[in-house]
Amino acid sequence: MKIKIPTLKAKMHSMTSMKTDRLLLRPITPEDKQNIYKGLSHPEVIKFYGVSFHSLEATEEQMIWYRELEENETGRWWAICSADGRTFYGAGGFNNLSKAHKKAEIGFWLLPEFWAKGLMQEAFPLICSYGFDTLGLNRIEAFVETENSNCKKAIEKLNFKHEGTMRNCEIKDNKFLSIAIYSKLKND
Repeated sequence: MKIKIPTLKAKMHSMTSMKTDRLLLRPITPEDKQNIYKGLSHPEVIKFYGVSFHSLEATEEQMIWYRELEENETGRWWAICSADGRTFYGAGGFNNLSKAHKKAEIGFWLLPEFWAKGLMQEAFPLICSYGFDTLGLNRIEAFVETENSNCKKAIEKLNFKHEGTMRNCEIKDNKFLSIAIYSKLKND
């Protein structure tokens, strides 16, 4: 059964910014470093996220990663903010972009105070549309830790299809974890 995603009044602000009535997705800038650190050091955010930082200085590694995605054309991430740009909610975008295979991996995180407000349901379609329409992708992949039930439910509502599970494929905090594989195709 397909769940219909509400039509979003998205408009491109520039080459890499997008907007809905409630959200602004804009390029990540050096000024976002404090907010990136706030998110990627928060225990609830990093519980199911593959990257964490213990200091503002260490977060520079993530800022370099965002820049290198763009420079190397291997992905693109956005700061997810209130429509007026004043409140930073989190970040989302693509990495592991393969032009040859027309696919990329999608990722996303929000600061906990903005969870359960429908922001993911609003931002993901913008990001996916950008991937399909601007980057020319045919496939968008999502890899979700199997214990992250909230993320799995949310991504399924966005019409991502569960393809299978890689059992005990990674180690985190000295424990094996399994990863659920989801995908969305351009013509889904």
